[in-house]
Amino acid sequence: MEERNLIGFDNEKYLQEQTAAILQRVGRFQHKLYLEFGGKILYDYHASRVLPGFDPNVKMRLLQILKDKIDVILCIHAGAIERKKIRADFGITYDVDALKTIDDFREWGIEITAVVITRYQNQSPAKAFKNKLELRGVKVYLHYPTEGYPTDVDMIVSDSGYGANEYIKTTKPIVIVTGPGPGSGKLATCLCNLYHEYKKGVKAGYAKFETFPIWDLPLDHKVNIAYEAATVDLRDEVLIDSHHLSAYNKSVVNYNRDIEAFNLLKRIIEKITGGESMYLSPTDMGVNRASSGIVDDRIISDAAHQEIIRRYFRCAVEYAMGLADKDTLELAVRIMDKTGAKPEDRRVVLPARQAAADAEKSGKGHDGIFCGAALKLGDSTIITGKNSPLMHAASSLILNAAKHLAGLPDSMYLLPESIISSVTYLKKNILDGKMVSLDVDETLIVLGISALSNPAAKMALENLKNLRDCEVHLTHIPTPGDEAGLRKLKVNVTCDPEYSSKSLFMGG
Repeated sequence: MEERNLIGFDNEKYLQEQTAAILQRVGRFQHKLYLEFGGKILYDYHASRVLPGFDPNVKMRLLQILKDKIDVILCIHAGAIERKKIRADFGITYDVDALKTIDDFREWGIEITAVVITRYQNQSPAKAFKNKLELRGVKVYLHYPTEGYPTDVDMIVSDSGYGANEYIKTTKPIVIVTGPGPGSGKLATCLCNLYHEYKKGVKAGYAKFETFPIWDLPLDHKVNIAYEAATVDLRDEVLIDSHHLSAYNKSVVNYNRDIEAFNLLKRIIEKITGGESMYLSPTDMGVNRASSGIVDDRIISDAAHQEIIRRYFRCAVEYAMGLADKDTLELAVRIMDKTGAKPEDRRVVLPARQAAADAEKSGKGHDGIFCGAALKLGDSTIITGKNSPLMHAASSLILNAAKHLAGLPDSMYLLPESIISSVTYLKKNILDGKMVSLDVDETLIVLGISALSNPAAKMALENLKNLRDCEVHLTHIPTPGDEAGLRKLKVNVTCDPEYSSKSLFMGG
C-alpha cells in the first residue's frame, strides 16, 4: 500500500459546516459558551497527514471567521513547565510552545485574552514563566489543584474547590480554551469559570472541539486507529460511546478517557448548573464536523495506514532512546498488526536500507557505521543517499533530491571542497568535535554560501522548497543537526531505531 499525493479532504466544506455547528451550539446557551479545543489549533500536521488536503491551520481560519465573537484562554500545566516537556513536531518545550502560540495568534490577528498556569504549586520554573509573560503585558492567572478531585463532587463544586481559583475575565460570547498537549488543564479551566458564571447568574455552557477520533466514522476506520497510534503513550483507545448508545440507541465512537470520565463530568456539571443536564454522552459534548470534509474515503484510509507506520517508527525510536517503555512499543506493534500494516509498506523504507547496504559494500561509511536515507518526491520518484567521511546520509539525500529537482546530473558536486574542508577543520581542530562529517543543518548553510558563486548550487537551493511534505526514511536515528535541518525542510521523517555512531553521546 503506497502513499498517494491526492486530495481526500475539502477544507471549505469543512469550514462551513464546522462554523455552523459552533454557532448552533452557542445559540443553545443564552449567554456564553466555553469551547475546549483539543489537539492543535495551529500546525496540526497529524490531521494534514491523515486527511490529505486538510489545511494544518484550518482551525485558525475558523477562529478568524468567529474573530469578533471570541476570547482565547491558553492553559499550560505547571508540571509540564517544570519537567520541560517537549512538543515532538517542533522539538521545543511546552512553555516555549505557549510563547510561540501567543506570537502565532497575533500574526493571525487574534490576541490571547489570558494565560492560565494550571495545577500550580509554587514551582520555580512556573513562577519564572509567569513573570516573563507579565513583563511582556500578558495577563496570567494561577489555578491550583482542585480540592476533592476526583471523588468528592460536593467539595469540587464549592468555594473551596473550583471557587478557590480566580475567575478569568472575558467579554465575548465564545471563550476558546486551548493549551499545548494533553493534560494542560483545559477542562478544569472551563469548569472553574463555569462555576463562577453560574454564581453570577450567567447560564454559560460548555462544549468540546476535538478532531480525533472522528465520532461518526466506524470504530475500525484507519483514521480512528491512527489516532490510537498517535496516542500510544497515553494508552488512548477508540471505543463505542456506551453513554450515547444507551441514550439514543445510536452507535458512535469516542475515546476511553472521555467515556470513562463522563459520569463524573456529568455530575459536576449538574452540580454547577443546579441539576440541568447539558449532555447525555461525551459525544454530545463535541462539535466536530471533520467527516463533512471527507471527499474520498480510500485516500484518507491509505494516508491513515501510512501514519500508523510513521507512529510505529517514532515509538520504536523513543524506546531505543529510553523515552518510551516496552509496553508502549508493544502497543504500537499491536496496532500495526490490527491494521495489517508492515514497516515495508512505507515506500521509502526498503530503498533507504538498500542505500545503507550499498554504503557497506563500497566501504565508504563513517566510523564503521553505514547509513542510508531515502526520499519520495511528489511524482513518486525515489531518491537515496548514503553516509561518507564528508557527509551524513541525510545530507547526501537532500543534495541528491535538490539536484534531481533542478535537473542537474547526480555526479555534479555542489559544495566546494574548500568550504567543506574549512568546516570540517573547524569542527575537528578548533571545536574538538568527534563527528566532523556535515549534518543536514550544516549542509544547508554551506549550500547557501555556495549558491553565491555557483549557479548550479543556486538552482538546487531554489528547489529545496519543493521537498516540503515529502516522505523520508533514515536507517539510523538522526543527530540533532540532522533533525533540526530536516524539520526546517518540513519533510515527514521516520527512521529505524539504530544509532548512527558508536558514541553514547550524540552532540551534533
